[in-house]
Parts: sequence; C-alpha cells; structure tokens
Amino acid sequence: MTPIFQHLETLAVHAGMDGVAESGSHVPTIDLSSTNPLPDVDSGGAAYEHLATGHPLAEGQSAVYQRLWQPGVARFETALARLEGTEAAVGFASGMAALTACLISIASAGRGHVVALRPLYGGTDHVLATGLLGTTVTWCEHQDQVAAAIRPDTGLVVVETPANPTLELVDIAAVVAAADGVPVLVDNTFATPVLQRPAAHGAALVLHSATKFLGGHGDVVGGIVAADEEWAVRLRQVRALTGALLHPLAAYLLHRGLRTLPIRVRAQQATAAELARRLGQHDAVAGVRYPGLPGQDPRGLLGTQLHGGGSLLALELRGGYEAARAFVEGVEVATHAVSLGGVDTLVQHPASLTHRPVTPEARPGAGVVRISVGLEHVDDLTIDLLQALDRADRVSRPRRSARGGGSPRR
Repeated sequence: MTPIFQHLETLAVHAGMDGVAESGSHVPTIDLSSTNPLPDVDSGGAAYEHLATGHPLAEGQSAVYQRLWQPGVARFETALARLEGTEAAVGFASGMAALTACLISIASAGRGHVVALRPLYGGTDHVLATGLLGTTVTWCEHQDQVAAAIRPDTGLVVVETPANPTLELVDIAAVVAAADGVPVLVDNTFATPVLQRPAAHGAALVLHSATKFLGGHGDVVGGIVAADEEWAVRLRQVRALTGALLHPLAAYLLHRGLRTLPIRVRAQQATAAELARRLGQHDAVAGVRYPGLPGQDPRGLLGTQLHGGGSLLALELRGGYEAARAFVEGVEVATHAVSLGGVDTLVQHPASLTHRPVTPEARPGAGVVRISVGLEHVDDLTIDLLQALDRADRVSRPRRSARGGGSPRR
C-alpha cells in the first residue's frame, strides 16, 4: 500500500519509489532494454495492441517494446502525477514533444481550434502560429477575452502562468470557467508543483518542460503532461505512434531531480525575490517584472493559486536592445544561455532567442532581459548582475541623453 504523505517535501522524495526496496535496491535501476521477451504469440500480440492504443501496462503483461512502455519512465510519470495531484502523467522526449502530442490529440479528433492566451513560451507560440500540426489558433491578449474566442470546434485553451518571459499571472480557475467545458492546458514549467498545482483549479492538462526545474541540473531534456487517465490514454497513443518517447536514462535523471525539487525551488525563489528588490534600484533598469513585487498581482493570486513569486524575473532596461545585449554579454557569474530552472543562474534576451519566431507585435520588448536565478549566493549574484547593469548603462546612456531620455543617478 502506498503511504499517504502530508507534506510535499516528503512526497517528492518518495513518490514513484514503490517496489524499489523490495527489489533489493535503494534507488531505481536503469533498464535500457529496447525490447522485451514475449511469453507466447497470443499474449504478446494482445500486449502490443493494449499498449499501442495508450493503455497502461497490466500486471503480468510483457512491456513488449520501449516505445510502448518503459519502467523507469513510468516511475517518473507516477511521481510527477502525485506531485501535481492528477491520476496520471505521460513523459515525452521534450517539452515541445509533449505539447505536440496534446495538439495532435485534439486535431485528430476534429477539434483542432486552439484559444491561446499570450504571452507564451516562444516555441509554443511558434508551433501554434504555423499551424504545422493541423491546428488553427485564436490569440487572446487578456484572459477576459477567452470566453468570446471559444468556438464549436475549439479543442484546447492554452495558457502559461507565470508567463514567459514577462511573469504575468493568469487566473486559472477564471479561464477554466470562461472555457465552458473546453479543456484548459496550463504550462506549469515556471511555477512547478511546488508553487502551483493547476489541476486543483480545474486545468485538464498540466504541461512541463521537464528539462527545466524538474531535472534542475541542465543535463537532461524531457517533457511531461499530467492529466486524468482518459487524457493519458490518448497521449500515450500519440507517443507510441510518433515515437516521442522519453529515454530511460533521461527518466532516471528527471525522477532524481524531483526528489530535491522543493528545496531547490524555495531556495532559488528567496534569492530571486531579493534580487528583484536590489536590481530595481539601478539607473539602467526601467522596471522589474516579478510576481512578488507590489502591484504585480492584480488578481490576488499569490497565496491562493501561486504560492510564491518563483525564481525568474525580467528586467526592462532603459537603453533597449543595446543595453540588453551589453547586459547579457557582460555577466561573469551568471551564464548567457537559453533554458532556465537549473542550479546555476542563466540570463538571456528573449526577443533575440526563445521568442525570435514570435510575431513582432507579440514579441517581448527589445530591452527585456530574463534572469533564471540559480543556487549561488545572493551577494555574489548581486555583484555580478550590478556590474553587468553598469556596463549596459554605459553603453546606452549616450544614446538616451541624445534623445533626452537620460535619468539622474540614484
């Protein structure tokens, strides 16, 4: 019998570990088998059909083939589902593969219209805008536009909160109500189940780029969708048919990452909140976007839907593109790189990288830089980021002064 844990920290350590000790091991073993023995022709064929149509492995049944079922992947899925409070979860080779499965699932059912609330991760925005997967999209700039955008063929409403890269917050329960029965997909990559559990607010699908916080160390790529078992069957079938499987070693690393997720997220969050306060005082900064700052939670979602501001922040620099470029190229402790959620601090310029394919009117401003705060000491990060801001200020001040946009030193 699986024990019931009262606290997320305990659940993160023990979820998905059922049967490990009984096997004589303390941690899960890594099974790299690409194929599995079949006891006989009839049961082998039945198992193949059962798994290829998205159903979970039955007791005593052969797993047949790694593309259909893999024990280490199943452990990671079980653990993440328990953290998100859903019946099931389905792992994929990447976050984009996970999103692709969701879109193929609705398109193949004849409900390929998507309502998408911007801003979203640039890859999500791009695949929806292209219609590559047989979907069409209606974009919303505000959550109060969702209800009017729903059509008879709408199969999904897609939101991300906190949003990438502006950290805007969306009221999930309000969007679910506005969707009026249409399934709502929430990208929970930024918040993780430590800070937010979208299924508790009515979301049908909870998407993660597991590459980010779930893995947490910048050494594995994966994606996962938490949902009820009915959705899981549909998504497993798409995964089996498209081959978007999560590799066993990746599943092992992601499951291991979950075990330290709460302590990492909370430590990173504490540093991010302090950095948001400190960096906002610099002359080069026109504004800081961070959910924990005054005025940045107009719907009162902190403490109810979202339990903390998280560990990402965005700076809007006065000097625009030139200042942003000087900043990201000037860090020394932090690293100029895409991705987020790892143990080390990363900075990037979204408009030039992750959001480059996004249509210009929806692209982040040229002066916006995003910071994913790691586990370094807050004072070391402060020194590094302030010197990078000094560099940005020196580059942009002459241009600002020429336009009459200079600001006095504070």
